[in-house]
Amino acid sequence: MHELTKDIEVLTQAIIRYAVERVRMDPPTLDAPQSKNDLQAMAGQTINEEGMGGLEALRIFTDVLAPACLSVDHPRLLAFVPAAPTEAATLFDLVVGASSIFGGTWLEGAGGVYAENQALRWIADLAGFPAEAGGVFVSGGTAGNLSALSAARYKWRRRRPNMRTARGLIISSKGAHASIAQAAQIMDADLIEAGSHRLMGAHVAKTITDLSTEDRSRLFAVAATAGTTNLGIIDDLSGIADICGQEDLWLHVDGAYGGAALAAPSVRADFNGIERADSFIVDPHKWLFAPFDCCALLYRDPSIARQAHRQHGDYLEVLYDGVWNPSDYAHHLSRRARGLPLWFSLACHGTKAYTDALEQTIQTAKHAEALIIAHPNLAMVFEQHLSICVFKRIGWQDEDYQAWSNRLLNEGLAFVTPTKHEGETVLRFCIINPRTSVDDIQIILDTL
Repeated sequence: MHELTKDIEVLTQAIIRYAVERVRMDPPTLDAPQSKNDLQAMAGQTINEEGMGGLEALRIFTDVLAPACLSVDHPRLLAFVPAAPTEAATLFDLVVGASSIFGGTWLEGAGGVYAENQALRWIADLAGFPAEAGGVFVSGGTAGNLSALSAARYKWRRRRPNMRTARGLIISSKGAHASIAQAAQIMDADLIEAGSHRLMGAHVAKTITDLSTEDRSRLFAVAATAGTTNLGIIDDLSGIADICGQEDLWLHVDGAYGGAALAAPSVRADFNGIERADSFIVDPHKWLFAPFDCCALLYRDPSIARQAHRQHGDYLEVLYDGVWNPSDYAHHLSRRARGLPLWFSLACHGTKAYTDALEQTIQTAKHAEALIIAHPNLAMVFEQHLSICVFKRIGWQDEDYQAWSNRLLNEGLAFVTPTKHEGETVLRFCIINPRTSVDDIQIILDTL
């Protein structure tokens, strides 16, 4: 299996051809997903004792399995939070895999870590973090939020030895991503959801005032959001930072989706206060045009995270020499150098291209809002924020929305899914692909 044979040479060329052809797709296909029975009938049992050979396995993937996966970079895929990796980032992901880099330590991956840290520095500068700030690329926002809040709890317990066995307490907004609640559950901490769609400093202050003395002693962090997933709302980061400073609380900012817009001057002021956070995440695989999976996790004071997350073992002693080991800054040890595709794309295109692309998607969202308002059958249910529009089809029931969504996907026209807003089924556009045009939006709205 590990020999470079003639068959592997042929397979290498076939894989490269497929990758190049996929990158050239403009637009990529938007095939409907297949059922398990359909895939079983077409692909059969793909793993057996003798193997089927590389070319046959590649054929099954290209002809059967790949068409059963949605192309999240399609310009009319506006559901959830899509992805739109640059061609440079996508192609370099092949290089990362082929290079067999272990991205957990400086000893084993110094060159990759150096490049990743430059990409992290760019993001830290966007947020206004100090020169000593740093962090690591993890798999996604869930891992980033959990790691940051774990570091927050570590600091709290270290400074209050009598609380080392206490169940911690976190405040977040009602619009926070589900991963905040999941992090609290994994950490065996309690979570209080305060405010409404936008968490304000006053909401946090009142929530703290209403706590019992015992619960106040358990409170160690506030998890704010910079761009909620459903509505794109940015919490009152300055006001929340004021309260966290007064109450000696860790401020974590979940910018998994919206944090990318720090690079967009038209909305940068909306993030004021983020520079005072203790930790911050943004997912480049969302709106910073990197391939899956990639979340940038940054700490104001990385030494706290290193103390919280560094793993210890006899065979790891050689690594404790003061250099920057990415494994020390999140709940992981083994990791791929997943930040390299972002670094490569930034190095290729420059940061101005990123700013231009972000501004373009925001403008497309503004045009989409105008088209929705002008449409006789539609109404906005919440004002447009960042690159998200939430609206409804007048007169429709729940089943009408789902039937419409299914029809568009089955026709290969678009993928737009219903969501809920205050209990009502509505529609939502999330526009993060610079290739999504106003004409694409109009084509979708014409079906309504």
